[in-house]
Amino acid sequence: MAVRAGREFLAIPGPTNMPDAVLQAMHRPALDIYSKEMFELTDSLLRDLSRLFATKGKSYIYIANGHGAWEAVISNVLSRGDKVLVLESGRFAVGWGNAAAAMGADVEVLKGDWRRAVRPAEVEARLREDKEHKIKAIMVVQIDTASGAVNDIEAIGKAIKAADHPALYMVDTVASLGCMPFQMDAWGIDVAMSGSQKGLMTPPGLSFVAMNDRAREVHKTAGMRTPYWDWTERDGSEHYSKYAGTAPVHLLFALRQAIDMLFQEKLENAFLRHHLLGEAVRRAVGVWAEGQVLGFNITEASERSDTVTTVVMSNGHDPVALQTYCKEKCGVVLGTGIGELRGQAFRIAHMGHVNAPMILGTLGVIEVGLQALNIPHGKGGTEAAINWLGESVHA
Repeated sequence: MAVRAGREFLAIPGPTNMPDAVLQAMHRPALDIYSKEMFELTDSLLRDLSRLFATKGKSYIYIANGHGAWEAVISNVLSRGDKVLVLESGRFAVGWGNAAAAMGADVEVLKGDWRRAVRPAEVEARLREDKEHKIKAIMVVQIDTASGAVNDIEAIGKAIKAADHPALYMVDTVASLGCMPFQMDAWGIDVAMSGSQKGLMTPPGLSFVAMNDRAREVHKTAGMRTPYWDWTERDGSEHYSKYAGTAPVHLLFALRQAIDMLFQEKLENAFLRHHLLGEAVRRAVGVWAEGQVLGFNITEASERSDTVTTVVMSNGHDPVALQTYCKEKCGVVLGTGIGELRGQAFRIAHMGHVNAPMILGTLGVIEVGLQALNIPHGKGGTEAAINWLGESVHA
């Protein structure tokens, strides 16, 4: 017996739920890629991507997922043998560093903790030790979707400045762009990258890189440059070169619609929506944790992200059993624990095209699963989320 008839709901941290309007934007004939309409579409997207990154610098669109954008960043500003400092707060900055190592960089990981965000003071201390400025770039993610940590990108930027270190500051915003504040220029970031399938509510397959003048100068002598990723190649006079070939027309229509929706909502309102819904999830998990089985992976409340919450499960209880129940019996797909948390956690996404009924429905289904599987938990988690929203979303 199940109660899952109807639309299956994704509560995973990417790909996220896509608005009907975004899906409909793709349902049209192909466009002449040499037409004025195509040029105008590209120009508008590049302009608005820089607006999302909050930079006066240039942006680029790649037909790739976030891992492709990692390689785009690496190849455009590094040479083989360059030393890179990776700031660990989970899986994904380390993954970016692994890509750099495979491409020939000398990678050092500033060891972190899968249960904490990056500590800016430790970054400053390590950079002060590098008196010969061997470190050429610093890699960090704003939100790590494996651990659920949010890093204080502004504070890390200040730490780099305090150390008076010339390394390029490079940030992955795949799980944060469009969901929380990001100020590339104001925070001293040289290169930023992101993907289409999370806060930007677009199908997987597009990724984006923004760079400032300092990164452009380093790019001139970068030794890893290859034709597909190369910024200089993409700055060529032919529109064709902006995509290194045929444009991903229908994904671009989808992205245009999604960005229009974000701007119509206003970014500050989108950021507030994500914070309110993220806190609703945290209120529920906080209550469930009273049963001594469930808990937050991230120990410090201020370091828990507004786009995904990673919930650990202990005392011999299996998160996969809960995930299976929620999906097969109720039609809600939760994110699985990955990396060091495989088999130990599940993840609740609250990013992109998401609202109160989606979140409250997800929390309600989890609570049904906890009860059905006799997993000890504090009672009233969904009610705590409702109370939070009722107090915070004013008439």
